[in-house]
Amino acid sequence: MPLARRNLLLASLGLAATPQSLHAQAPYPDRPIRLIVPWPPGGAVGVLGRAMQQALSLDLGQPVVIENLGGASGRIGGQAAARAAADGYSLLLANDTFAATEALPVPGTPSLRHAFTPVTQAITAAQGFFTHPRSGLKSVQDFAAAARARPGGLNVGVPGIGASQHLTSELMLRAAGGLRVEYVPYRGGGPVLQDLMAGNIDVGVVTFSAGVPQARDGLLVPLVVTSATRPASLPEVPTAAETIAPGFVQDTWIGLFAPAGTPSPIVNRLHQAVRVAIADPAVRQVLDGLGFAPSGLDPAAFASQFDQTIATFASIAQERGITAGS
Repeated sequence: MPLARRNLLLASLGLAATPQSLHAQAPYPDRPIRLIVPWPPGGAVGVLGRAMQQALSLDLGQPVVIENLGGASGRIGGQAAARAAADGYSLLLANDTFAATEALPVPGTPSLRHAFTPVTQAITAAQGFFTHPRSGLKSVQDFAAAARARPGGLNVGVPGIGASQHLTSELMLRAAGGLRVEYVPYRGGGPVLQDLMAGNIDVGVVTFSAGVPQARDGLLVPLVVTSATRPASLPEVPTAAETIAPGFVQDTWIGLFAPAGTPSPIVNRLHQAVRVAIADPAVRQVLDGLGFAPSGLDPAAFASQFDQTIATFASIAQERGITAGS
């Protein structure tokens, strides 16, 4: 039908044949999707994004372009994604540090919790404590003994004060009898590992998978994981629960978020695309090697998990006197 006759027919039905309305009827997605990772390259979130990138692109039929925007414990990337249009073309791939920053709001900075719609939890994983071969710490028991003997004497690198690794560390130290260390903040897990290998800090806390390659090469010494079971990638590494903190378990997670107001059909389409990606055999091989457990929580369940994590982190922050920027 010629465009003029189509417009006349739509007008007779009381419909506006504007370019915007015609574009809105196009199937989603019809152009590349930007996936914002709010950390520098080298951390676990970016590793997961790149592991899923091809599978997501194939399932969605459009390129998925990863953009690293690190800084301020993930807030810079989060704010950039929150400003994006709620059309499914700019998304945020974030870990539970997003929940941590919501638990420790910066005065004068608006909350991002309601600026996003949780889409799906992609994976869960352990946090890991690593040291370098010259530190003299051979085990997590050595770490605990040193922290007990010199409260605040150990330098522990984390991807930002108030990052999930920082608050998970505080949760574990509380469970181990109220141990205290001195935290050194970095812009992401990658910089933590670089400085740790250089011997500039005593211990680093990162998503366990991020330190596995360096541990296998003998550049780092893994001390402990925070998960319920030992990691399949390095099964000799003990859990906190079986060593210094009986009963303690705190998994990290990584999930996909869309700007608030993104239409439900698009949110559901993205949720299904992530589920397809994490079930892809090639992706599963990468995830298994990293110690990532595929999850695939639906939007409602992931929103509940997100809010529960915020509450857990807010509780330990209040108890330990942690504030944003402290």
